[in-house]
This record gives sequence, C-alpha cells and structure tokens, in this order.
Amino acid sequence: MMLGDEKVDFIKAEIEKSSISISALKEDLLDHFCCFIEHEMKRGQPFEIAYAKAMEQICPNGFDEIQKETIYLLNSKKIMTMKKVMYSVGLITSISVSIGWLFKILHWPGGNQLFVYGFLGLVLIFLPMLAVDRYKVNLAKVFSEKLKIILGFSSAMVIGLGVLLKIMHLSGGDMLLISGILLFSFGFLPFFFFRMYRKSVE
Repeated sequence: MMLGDEKVDFIKAEIEKSSISISALKEDLLDHFCCFIEHEMKRGQPFEIAYAKAMEQICPNGFDEIQKETIYLLNSKKIMTMKKVMYSVGLITSISVSIGWLFKILHWPGGNQLFVYGFLGLVLIFLPMLAVDRYKVNLAKVFSEKLKIILGFSSAMVIGLGVLLKIMHLSGGDMLLISGILLFSFGFLPFFFFRMYRKSVE
C-alpha cells in the first residue's frame, strides 16, 4: 500500500519540526518511515498506529537523537583518536608530576623540571581537553549544567596555576589562588548544588 501525498507531507512536517539540520538524513529518515508505515499498513494497521510504531522502532528517543547518533558514527574515529590523545596526555603528565615530586623529595636531579612541566601539561593541556570533552557530552543538557562544567574546569585551571607559581616562589601565585578559589566558591559550587537540588526534586 502506497502512502498518499497528504500522509507523506505529514511525516515530512514532523521531521521538519525537529532540530535535524542534515538534509540527506531528513530524506533518508522520511524514506525509512514511509517504507515502515507502508509495510505495517499492508498488514492491516491504520496509519496512526503504524506511525506510532515507526516512531517507537526507528527513533524511540525522538528525531533529534537520530542526528546525534549519526554525527557520532561519522566522527567516531576522530573522537576515539582525540580521547586516546587526551588520556595519554593525562597519563604522561600525571606520571611526570608524581615522579617529579618523588625526585624533589629525594633531592635527585631533574625533579624540579619533571614536576613543573608535568603540572603545566596537566593544567594547560589535559584539563582543557577534558573540559571540551565533558562539554560536548553535555551539549544537549540545560544551560546551568554546561555553565557548571565551564566554571568547574576554569577554577581548577586557575587554582592549579596558582599552586604551581606558589611552589616555584614566583609572583602572581597569590592572585591566581584567590581568583581561582573565588571562582570555585561563588561560581562552580552554587551551580553544582543547584543541579543536585534540581535532580533530587525531579
């Protein structure tokens, strides 16, 4: 049984209401829906029930989820490469910090350089990469959740740099520490507890 133009236009309008921006995906989705519904209607199902079943089978979490999954699949290799780089940087810089700290305690040569470069890499390379990754994961969530991530990682970076400058007895450490703690206390923490409260009452 072929769908009439009116029903095809209805399905197309429903897809257009979504936030799907990839034209080819819209066309494929329309074709997939039409084929599924035609098959169900051949089995005696009315259009309304066939459409509801198509929604349940094809995109149970809504049309927007389809685009999200498609983009992920198209970029999965790139995403996996970025994750490997990010966690490799995190591992190397963490090892550098811990070994550098051990060398400094034992007064062995190279401890200062290992600690400083490792700490800088952790704060200036790994943390920003992790922040971007977490932000992308929570891209579809509410603004307060995204702002919590931005403020949390920003305060961690500022505090980390402040601690490093203090350890190295360089100027500016006090100012960075104060700024980082204020950002953490009055920026990140209110959003953190607000989101915890919202989740507890939902």
